[in-house]
This record gives sequence, structure tokens and C-alpha cells, in this order.
Amino acid sequence: MTLAAILVSLQALGAIVGVVGVMWGEMSYVRAMKDGAIDTAERIHLSHIARALRFGMMLLLLASLGLVVLAFSAHAPLQPAEQSAYWIEMLLALLIIFLSYALSRRKVSFALGSASIFSAWWFLALLAFGQLPSLTLGAAIALYLIATGILYGLLWYARMLAMPRS
Repeated sequence: MTLAAILVSLQALGAIVGVVGVMWGEMSYVRAMKDGAIDTAERIHLSHIARALRFGMMLLLLASLGLVVLAFSAHAPLQPAEQSAYWIEMLLALLIIFLSYALSRRKVSFALGSASIFSAWWFLALLAFGQLPSLTLGAAIALYLIATGILYGLLWYARMLAMPRS
């Protein structure tokens, strides 16, 4: 197996860890809120999920950096910085990092922050596995915003159904 294949595999693994972590976190949050409050054990569980998400992001970003260095050292005719997929990936990674920070500091609402992070991780995974069509940066941003809006509504509805009735 070549170094490039290993780095692409690690990048995909990081995306998978992120998607699984964000899905697990959302399900855990809904389960924790069923009783109306988050206790200490549930907070510890959510912190483990946060560590998994950090691991997934580090793996994804380090593998991406490795691929950039590999392409540069191999004098590849098409460098990653010349491809819109690379910039879409970097924008999504920065968005996830920024929104996670803002969410942890309560600078953004939980509903909007979690829906944005959830959809960004899914976009990263689809991009890592080559399942997104070739998009310009503007088209990717528009598609992301539409997907986030739809996901915001779906997550709001799922949380509403899971909340205890008074």
C-alpha cells in the first residue's frame, strides 16, 4: 500500500469517526434530556464523545496535511490548493472547529450549532469518500446551508418528540 493510499484511508477514517461521534452525541443528548436534566454521568459520556470528535478531526487534518506535502514533494501536476474539493474540506473543518468552540462557550444556540456541526461532519465524510459531485466553493456553501436548514428542522422535531411532556 502506498503512502498516499494510507493517508487517504486515514482521512476517511477521521471522517467516519467524526460522523459516528456526532451521531452518537446527538442520540446521547436526546436520551439525556428525556428526564429534563443532564446529570454528571451523562456529562462524562458527552465528554468522551467530544474526545472522539477531536480525534477524528486531528486524524482528518493530519492526513490532509500529509497529502498536501506528498503532492508537493512528488511535483504533482495538480496541487491540492488548486482544487475546490480541498478548499471545501478546509472550510468545513474550520467551520466545525469554530462552531464547536462557540457552542462550548454558549456563543451560538445549541440547536443551530449542533445542526451546523452535524451537517458539516456529514459533508466532510461524503467529500472524503468522493460521494459529493464536483462543486465550486460557492455551490458547496449553498448546498451546505440548505442541508443545515433542513437538518435544523429535523433535529428540532426529533428533540421535541423526545422531550418529556408536562
